[in-house]
Amino acid sequence: MAEDLVHTPEACDDALARAFGFLGKRWNGLIIGVLAGGPATFTGLRRAVGGISDSVLSDRLTELAAAGLIQRTVDDGPPVAVSYQLTDAGRSLTPVLEQLTTWARESLPAQSCAGRH
Repeated sequence: MAEDLVHTPEACDDALARAFGFLGKRWNGLIIGVLAGGPATFTGLRRAVGGISDSVLSDRLTELAAAGLIQRTVDDGPPVAVSYQLTDAGRSLTPVLEQLTTWARESLPAQSCAGRH
């Protein structure tokens, strides 16, 4: 029952800090946003995100996979193809990211994508 839940500001602040610490890490939210549109290859992600180096993209994909938000799939081919897609946990972030995008469009000054890097 709702009245049985203990809801303290400290617990909420900790959870929110962890969420923004992870999703606020440069590129993580953008990568999840790109993958919300469907699976993508490493090259496709690099193009879609723009301005990210191969090594940083590789690191972020490893972090997101370790957190259970994305899945890496290897198709033995030929040619060998690697793609990335959101897991159920990753897809559960999609509505949150859509709401955040709407809020940013309505509340923050516009910048070009080139200006964000």
